[in-house]
Formats: sequence, structure tokens, C-alpha cells
Amino acid sequence: FVSSSPHGRRRLTHTTTAWSPARIRLVSRSAPSRNPLRRSSSSSEPAPGVAGDEGEYVDREVEEDRDERYGFEMEVRKLPGKKNRRLVRARVRVGAPLRAVWATLTDYEGLAGFIPGLSECRLLHQDKAFARLYQVGEQDLALGFKFNAKGTIDCYEGEMELLPESGARRREIDFNMVDGDFKVFQGKWSVQERRAKLVDGAGISAGQEFQTTLSYVVELEPKLWVPVRLLEGRICKEIKTNLICIREEAERIQRLLDE
Repeated sequence: FVSSSPHGRRRLTHTTTAWSPARIRLVSRSAPSRNPLRRSSSSSEPAPGVAGDEGEYVDREVEEDRDERYGFEMEVRKLPGKKNRRLVRARVRVGAPLRAVWATLTDYEGLAGFIPGLSECRLLHQDKAFARLYQVGEQDLALGFKFNAKGTIDCYEGEMELLPESGARRREIDFNMVDGDFKVFQGKWSVQERRAKLVDGAGISAGQEFQTTLSYVVELEPKLWVPVRLLEGRICKEIKTNLICIREEAERIQRLLDE
């Protein structure tokens, strides 16, 4: 995930990496886990490649999850010709400016303190625009399994970008798992902030407000002996949890700065 550099700069990886190298063992459960994805469609079928309430699997090409409370959206897509690979896109609205979100994302060694399921996040190496992290995490799976994951993630921090057409600015971090239990685990964190002018009832300018969105995209494929349909539901639930936790931590940091 993320941590501060000796130069006051920060870098990111992601909470999802909490699922890297892994061992699977059976543990006692009273009932299988329920599908964590809430689809936007009215279909009663389980999510694509995700265990349903009876532990059965149904393949669908695209799955969506929305939560208006947090301005959260997520899409899971099966990739053509890649049966065991998924592309996940997610974003959440954040009530804090870009700088606070960025500081949260790049607090590499502090991530385990507020990200559930991430038991360790260690900074192995850091340069001006690069960080290598070692992460350990554990998630419960459907059908009474646990997924213990370890992985080494390389993170590449981008410079601030100005987007004249939208009046926004954006900063991104690309990440890639270089060692772990995923054959493919790569993607990007993106923080975008747009400032909007505020006017009072008389049409007089009353300052500005920021509108910040935290986005996350990851393409993942487990090693052949770990079927993605067994992990998909839990991975999506963890992504949602992670984004909301980052949102809450960024908003907490901003409150402290305001005080």
C-alpha cells in the first residue's frame, strides 16, 4: 500500500495486495460466506464467478456494485480469452482535498493500522518516485476457506497533472506485483480533485470547495492452482472496504489539519 519517504514525499501501492503469495487451508465455519457484491441489476442470480448463497457459481461478463452513502462504484469484468483473470475498477468520493488523500495512500508503513485484513506492510526500498513494499494479509473466503497472502509490490509515483478542460488536478501511482501468489496483479491508484466556486444567495462568490475522487483499477490473475472464482467475491469486498477506510482516514487527517 503506502508510506512516507525521507524527503517528505509519499508513494503508494494498494490494499489489494494483501492477497498476494498465499496458502489456503480449510477452517471451521457454520455457513458459507454470502456474496458481498450488490448488483445494480434486478437479477437474482449470484455475481459472476462469485459464490452465491448456496456456494454455486454463475458466470457473467460484468458485475457492478454501488453504494450511494459513500459515492462508491465498482465494476468487475471478465476478460475475453482469460478465464482466470479479472479487471476491477472502483472509485469513492472523499470529503478531503487531494493532499490529504495522497498523504493517506502514501503512508506505507501506517496502512496496516487502518486497513482491515492487512497485517503487515513493510517498506523495503524507496527512491524519489519509487517504492517497493512487502505486504501480508489474510481474508476469509466462501465455503470456509482462509486465504493467507504475501506479496512484493513495486509502486511508481506520478507527478501532479493539471487537467485544464475539467479544471481538475490529478496524481496517480502505478503498481505491479513482482513476487507473490498472483500471476498478474497490476494497476493504478488515482486521486483527482476539482475545485468549484461557491456563491451565496445573491450570486456573490463565497469561496471554493474541492470535490475529490479516489479511483482504483487492478487486473489480476491468481496462480493456476488458485481459481479466481474462489477469490473474486472476497477481493471485491476487500477493495470496497479498503477504499472506504482510506476515505475515512483522509477525512480524519483533514479534520486535524483544520483544527
